[in-house]
Amino acid sequence: MFDLAYAMGTGGGGGQGGGLGAFLPLIIIFAIFYFLLIRPQQRKSKQHKQVLASLKKGDRVVSSGGLHGVITGLTDDVVTIEVSPKVRVKVSRGYIAGIIGRTESQG
Repeated sequence: MFDLAYAMGTGGGGGQGGGLGAFLPLIIIFAIFYFLLIRPQQRKSKQHKQVLASLKKGDRVVSSGGLHGVITGLTDDVVTIEVSPKVRVKVSRGYIAGIIGRTESQG
């Protein structure tokens, strides 16, 4: 019976840790998540926005779906990509994954 009472915590000693000591592990875990997950994702998002802002006609791009082509038209929300001669596809600007290269624009 005494073993059970001791295991339940009715034995002496131990009190509650208080203040900053109780939250220190949570603060450390949050700091680790911030520097390993949140901050790099914010940086990547910022770079992607810069890529989208710098798009112009004649750029060779790849979409998030893997579609490769040359930009033939741009609006605020839609990018027209020529994937082969006389085959054009409209893609939302946000789905452009990156610029492959720049071609000489004609005109």
